[in-house]
Order: sequence, then C-alpha cells, then structure tokens
Amino acid sequence: MRWAAATRGRSSAARREVKAARLYSYPHIANLKAIKRVRKCTVLARSGHRGVSGGLGSVIRIVLQRLGFGLLTLLIVSMVIFGAVNLLPGDFAQAVLGQSATPEAVAAIRTQLGLDQPLPIRYVAWLRDAARGDLGVSFAQANFASFTGRVDPSATVLAQIAPRFANTMFLAGVTAVIAVPLAVGLGILAALWRDTAFDKGANIATLSSISSPEFFLAYILILLLAVVNPVLPSLSNIFPGMSFGERLERTLLPALTLTLVVTAHMMRMTRAAILNLMAQPYIEMARLKGMRPFRVIWRHALPNALAPIVNVVALNLAYLVTGVVVVEVVFVYPGIGQLFVDSVKLRDIPVVQACCLIFAAAYILLNLTADILSIVSNPRLRHPK
Repeated sequence: MRWAAATRGRSSAARREVKAARLYSYPHIANLKAIKRVRKCTVLARSGHRGVSGGLGSVIRIVLQRLGFGLLTLLIVSMVIFGAVNLLPGDFAQAVLGQSATPEAVAAIRTQLGLDQPLPIRYVAWLRDAARGDLGVSFAQANFASFTGRVDPSATVLAQIAPRFANTMFLAGVTAVIAVPLAVGLGILAALWRDTAFDKGANIATLSSISSPEFFLAYILILLLAVVNPVLPSLSNIFPGMSFGERLERTLLPALTLTLVVTAHMMRMTRAAILNLMAQPYIEMARLKGMRPFRVIWRHALPNALAPIVNVVALNLAYLVTGVVVVEVVFVYPGIGQLFVDSVKLRDIPVVQACCLIFAAAYILLNLTADILSIVSNPRLRHPK
C-alpha cells in the first residue's frame, strides 16, 4: 500500500528512484533481491548448458537406438530370406543333372554342396560366414569346378556380386543426379504457382508416372528414344574397359525410366511440405516485409521443410538400389538385379541369398540415414526443452 501511494501519479523514472530509495533504506531486502537475481542467472545458465548437452545426448541416444533396431531388423530379415530361398520349388542338383539323374548322383551333389544338412545348422553357418564377409561359393561355379578339377577365383559369390553391384550403384547415382534436383525444383515451382496450369500439369504428370508400371514406362521410352527417334541405345550392354561417356550413354535410358518413377514421389512431397508451411506466422511476416514469393520459399519455407523432403529422398534412393530388378531385366543391364533373376532361374541359392541380403541391408541402411537426417534437420529434436 505504501509503495502504491508513493508511486501514484509519478513517471517511470520517478518510480525507479523511489524503488531504489526503498531498497537502500532496507539493505537486507536489497541483498535478497541481488541473491535471487544471481541464483536466477545461475539456474538459467545451468539449464541452458544442460539443454545443449542434453540435446546432443538425446540425438546420440536416438541414433544408437536406430542402429540397434536396424541390426535387429536385418537379423530377422536374414532369417526370412534364408527360409524363403530354401523353400523355392526345385532343386539345384536335380536341375543340373536333369530328370534322368539317378538318386545316388543327386544325393552325391547335395552332400558335396552341403544341402543335406538341417536348415538351422546351414543358417547359422551362413550367417557366421556372412558376418565375416564370406558369402559362400556359387553352386554353378562350384559344380563346374568339380567337373574340371580346378577352382576358379571368380567362383565366390562376392566376386560375382562386386562388379554387378558397382554397375547398379552407377545407375542409381546417375538417376539420383537427375531426379533429386529435378524433383525439388518442380516441387518448389508447383508450390510457388499453386493452382495454376503448371501446378495442375505437374500433378497430372506425376500421378500418371506413379500409376504406370516400370516396364511400361521403359518400353515407352525405348519406343520414343530408341526406335522412333534413335537417340539412345535400347540395350545397356556394359562391359569393363568402356569409356565414361559411352557407359553414361548406355546407362541414360534406364536412368530416365527410374527418374520418371522416383521424381513423382519426391516432387509431390516437396510441394506438400512447403504448402504446409505457407500459412505460418513467420511466412506471413516475410511477405509483409515485401519479400518476393520465391525468396520467401527459398529462405524461410524450404529450410523448415527439409525433414520430410530428406526423408522421402532417402527412401527413393533406397528404391534405386533395391527396386531396379525390372528395369535391369528390360534393358539387359548387367546389375545386381539381373544377376538375381539369373540366379533364381539356376537355383543358385548362395547368390540369391546374398542378393536378397544386400537389398535388405541397403534398404535398412538408407532408412536409418533418413531417420538420422530427419533428426539433424529438426531443431526441436536437436535442442529439446
């Protein structure tokens, strides 16, 4: 009451002078006030320090959890792969020897390849060798070596998969270089020119490419770019020793096919992520400041929309490694997908298991990368309260 009566009708400066005089008159109160201010600053500093270290610790904890879940998922997938491959109809020994083979000859080949052992024992041995980087020996090459009496160094599964996997990664890299900038750019333009003819045309084109199967898009591109207008070769017969330009030319047609498939998903996600942020207050403030629409999207909307965009880009990159089987078969591209199909025809179980395991590991790894990038690009997860 005394404070209110003393400061009624006075200016802010006069009120501060009265408050200072009262605190000077009561030093114990002034000391208490100073102590409280110091304690408050100390608590804020400590909480801020804990917030930074806690944010980093939470990110590391989440990454380690994702790594643990990824390894567990890969273990479960390896069980499914091993069981499903061994349940395939047919038998390698019977396929090699033919229908007129005697049971003794079939049993001898099965014993030589270890197919007569129980399934759990074979799985444990295969998993132990795969963890050490030994994916086994191809059944077809091992059978050839048994007839010729010499062991070919290329008989190992790893020696057969390594060049094919390099070709698949080259195809995925060319597709990513074309598709990612194209998809992000089209998504930004579609969000900038929302409900215009460009936006509607882009939506129609992306929906059409999503709805069309890969082999259909591949044959359409072969018809347009290799038959009607012979610009690119229809077959991607790549071999060692080719120049980079020739290899790129023969890879371009399957890369364009995959680009049509993955660009649609990334473009639509980019557009949706940016449009979800256009009604935020900081976007309205940037508009009120007179910034141009493209600059508003580039400087304010796009950095805050990176988390979903990075996630969908990583998932589509995983598809470029694991979903290329159809495209490689259509264009006769010597990648891991083509090797997988040929090995299934020959009942070459070690090669089929290794291809499936590589597909699963690549998909899990890129999903894990997408999760980590989403965490890093999200300030609320990097700096929790």
